[in-house]
Formats: sequence, C-alpha cells, structure tokens
Amino acid sequence: MPKVSVIIPAYNAIAYLRETVESVFKQTFTNFEVLIVDDGSSDGTMEWVSQIKDPRVRLISQQNEGSSGARNTGITAAGGEYIALLDADDIWEPSKLEKQVRYLEENPSVGLVDTWTVLIDQQGKSTGRIVVSYAEGDDVWKQLVQFKTVCCCDSTPLIRRSCFETVGLFNRELPYLEDLDMWIRLASRYRFAAIKEPLVRYRQHPGSKSTNCQGTLEAFRTIIEKAFESVPSDFLPLRERGYGRIYLYLAWRAINNQDYDQALQFNRQAIAHHPLFIFSWEFIRQTIALTLLKKFGHRTYDKMKTLIQTLRRHTSTTNGQWGVGNS
Repeated sequence: MPKVSVIIPAYNAIAYLRETVESVFKQTFTNFEVLIVDDGSSDGTMEWVSQIKDPRVRLISQQNEGSSGARNTGITAAGGEYIALLDADDIWEPSKLEKQVRYLEENPSVGLVDTWTVLIDQQGKSTGRIVVSYAEGDDVWKQLVQFKTVCCCDSTPLIRRSCFETVGLFNRELPYLEDLDMWIRLASRYRFAAIKEPLVRYRQHPGSKSTNCQGTLEAFRTIIEKAFESVPSDFLPLRERGYGRIYLYLAWRAINNQDYDQALQFNRQAIAHHPLFIFSWEFIRQTIALTLLKKFGHRTYDKMKTLIQTLRRHTSTTNGQWGVGNS
C-alpha cells in the first residue's frame, strides 16, 4: 500500500487542476497515491483525469456533495498510512511530502504536521506574504478556539489516517469553517507540529465562500459553542477572545467585500468581546484601513493596497525572503 494518500476534491476547477496535480508528481517523496474526487463537475474534469496514465492516480466520481463530502469520500477510499489534503487550485513545493513524512516517522506522538504557506493571487502570482503556522506545543486547542492560525490552509497538513478513525470525518452539515471544526477535534486528542518553511502556495479567489461573512459567523458559533460544552469554567475567557478574533477576521472580509458599514460593525463587535484587542497591531491596522476607506473610498484604498502588495512582492524577491503575515 502507498505510504501517503493525496486527496484532491475537484469541483469545476479544471483551470487550476493540471498545475495542482503536476505539483504532486514533482514531489521528491514518491510513495503516494492520488485520489481525485470529481464532485459533480461539469467542466471536463472527469474526462481529463481519465487520460492520466500514472497508475498512482485514482478517479472517484460522485454527485456534488461539497468539499467536506468530497474529502470524506477520499479519506474513506484511501489506502495510505498518512492523509494529505490538497485543494484543486493550490500548489505544493517539491519537498513538501518528504519533509512531512520524515517528521511523522521520527515523531510518533504527533498526529498532524503542518507547513507555512505562500499566498498567491488568482493568476498564481505571489503576494509577497506567507501565513505562518503555530501548530505546535501543548496549547494548540486553545489557539484554535481563539481563531488563531494553526493550520495555514486545507492543503498544508499531513495527518495520520488513524486520527480520522478516532475523531471521525469532516462535518458535512457545516457550510463554512468545516476545516476549523476538524482541527479542533484533532487537537483535543493529538499533538500538532509544523515545518517552518513555506511549502504550499495557497491561491486566493475574490469570490471564495469565505466572503460570506454571516454564514461564516454562524458556522463559527456552532463550532465554538460545541467545543466549550464540557470544558472547565476558567477556559471561558478563551471563547470571548475567539469571538473577538472572528469579528476582526470578518471585518477584513467585509472590507474586501466593499461593505464599510458591516466592516465597522464587526470591528466594534471585536472590541466588545475582548476590549484588550484595542492595543493589538491587528486592530490598529484595521482601524487605519477603515479610516482610509471612509475618507477616500474603495477605489483609492484598493489602489493603495495593490501598491503595497507590489512593493512587498518586490522586496521579498530582492531580499530572497517572504514577508510574514496574514492576508
């Protein structure tokens, strides 16, 4: 049996799927199978995958069940000892699997190992930033319920198959943040770790489902209330910090959606849940952004944002390093 099962849920993603699959074939670690779950696509995904001659690739076709349903199908059909999730528009660096497999082999007490992530735009161009994973230590669960970045994106973790046998599969009832729900459940039972290198390129889309602020908030409430059902009372302040962070996150999403009023409302809700955020750089930076939006409007704000990204990308290329931060 293969050591690693790579699971790629694909729904009308043929524009990016070729590059994604190619990044798997370029891995320096080669003892893997690739399960491409065609989740009811109508863009020729099934026909294209059927033409791949590499015997390590398996095609599974199903009616559309969403990302959680597709991942669950892949996990159930997988034969590998380790499970690697890969979204159909993301890209792996060649040494990604090799470094993660080695880590899990050398650290049997770790259930999930993550990596850092380079952010790229829809055209595949780097924004000059990485997202840093904090998936290590004994307090990963506490970080997750505070909505801190633990797993950088769905395409970064390598997970022992046995972990899913313990905590179950992805919750298909959650339309948003189903990955956060899974990481919280895993962190309650297993140790996490991270390879401190940007080994995944995460593609950002303007129309991704993360732009649905209200749906994301409702999913977070469901996940966080369930997580705190049976914890000691001294853990409850973590819940309020979690709500504060989700509101800061949603304020950024509302800014990207060009909804100033909603962004301002989320910004104020963040402080209402955790007043100490007023001293954080994230809140200060967001407040500056809201001030610029109110004074100059979205067109000027977007031009300034594009200029900053260009300068950051140029600086990272010149210095041979990536800027650190969230999107």
